[in-house]
Formats: sequence, structure tokens, C-alpha cells
Amino acid sequence: MKKSTFGPWLAMILGAAYFLIPLIGTLEFSMRMKRGEYSFEAYKVVLGDPRFQESFSYSVVLALVTIAIGVLLVVPTAYWVQLRLPKLRPVVEFVTLLPLVIPAIVIVFGYLRMYNSQSWLPLTDSRRGTDLLLAFGYVTLALPYMYRSVDTGLRAIDVRTLTEAAESLGAGWATILFKVIFPNIRSAILSGAFLTFAIVIGEFTFAALLDRPAFGPYLQLVGANRAYEPAALAIIAFVVTWACMGLIQVFGAARGTGSKS
Repeated sequence: MKKSTFGPWLAMILGAAYFLIPLIGTLEFSMRMKRGEYSFEAYKVVLGDPRFQESFSYSVVLALVTIAIGVLLVVPTAYWVQLRLPKLRPVVEFVTLLPLVIPAIVIVFGYLRMYNSQSWLPLTDSRRGTDLLLAFGYVTLALPYMYRSVDTGLRAIDVRTLTEAAESLGAGWATILFKVIFPNIRSAILSGAFLTFAIVIGEFTFAALLDRPAFGPYLQLVGANRAYEPAALAIIAFVVTWACMGLIQVFGAARGTGSKS
């Protein structure tokens, strides 16, 4: 007896409508800045705003720094757990899940308490120090996603055999890590990197409380004072986020094709 496909199609249509109708409404509203006609005037105003350029550039640079720190922290840790300390996997997974349980505002207040101008390490005393503190905060927020991406990539390859083969050829740990492990989990690292980028671009709490000129606080500031520009910014942020998601799918598909060949 042939199963009816009406139910799954109905659920898919309702789900798509739930997400797409507000998005279409936002897009339509963002194009009504000129009375009586549709235009991209709001996008032109936003993209031409020096504060937009400054905040977006700042967040992009900070995202790249966050990705670099996250990769250098997570890949050796996940590799060592996979190779030598498999019994510690539950502990490491629990630790990497904590940023999903502890609110960002609690974490940032802890940072302000620990690294204020009166502490033993006064990072908030200077702009560069605060930028570094913000980058480490973003590493913390992105840790669950970066670790799981890298861990999944490591599980898909034979880490022990690759390591033993490299050691038999005289390779040291640094050579094994950067010339053997990194290339074999490149797709997993890129997936974690794109997720991290999407998180950093839209994050508000850390940047606002640390008083840094990031894109998230700029979104909130424009949203509180303008009408059409916030809708345009919402669409831009949506496009950036989904571009990252699309790149994850592209690299994931390339990885699958490569493994089959």
C-alpha cells in the first residue's frame, strides 16, 4: 500500500512559510524607503554609513582572529583526546558544552570581574587588551561548534595509523599535526570556521558590555533610531549567515566526493 506524502509535504510547506513569510515581509519593508516605489535606498544608506563599514570590518577581523585561536586550541586537544586519551572524551565534551548552558552575560561579567583595571591581568585597561579579551570570549562561545566539527572530522579518518606512519618516517609532533592531521580534516575545520564567523558577526552581549565597536551593537543602535535601515541590516546579516551555512554545505559535499574517490 502506497504511503500518502500529503503530511510530510504539508509540514514542509508550513515550516517554510513560518520562516520565509517574515523574511519576505522584512525585505519588502526595507525597500519602501522612497515613498510610492520600491528601491534599495535603505541598503545604499547603510552600506555608505562609515559606522557600518567600521563595525563590520572590526567584526570580520575579530572573527578571523577568533577562528585562528579556536583552531589552534581545539585541533590539538581533539587530536590528543582521539589518539591518547579517549577516556577523557566525556569530560572534554562536557566542558565544550558549557557555553551553551551558561548565559553569555554571566561569562562576560566574569571576565570583567577577573580582568578589570584593578586585577592582576588588567586586559580592559587598553583597547588591544579588550579586543583580545573579546576574541577569547568569542572562542568560548564558538567552542561547542568548533570542537564538534573537528571531532567529527577526526573520527572520519584513521588518526592512529596516520600518526604511526608519520612517526615511522621521522616526523615530529608539530609536523604530524600541521602537515598530516590538518590537511585531512580541512573540511571539518572550515565548517567550524564558518559557524564561528556567523556567531561573531551577530554577537551583541560581549561586544556591548566590553564597549567595543562590533557589528552586533551597531545593529541594535540603528534598530533603536531608524525605520527602514534596520530591516536592510537584518537582510544583510541574514545573507552573511546563510552564505556561511551554504559554504559549509559546499565544503561538506566536496569532502564527501573526495572520500568516495
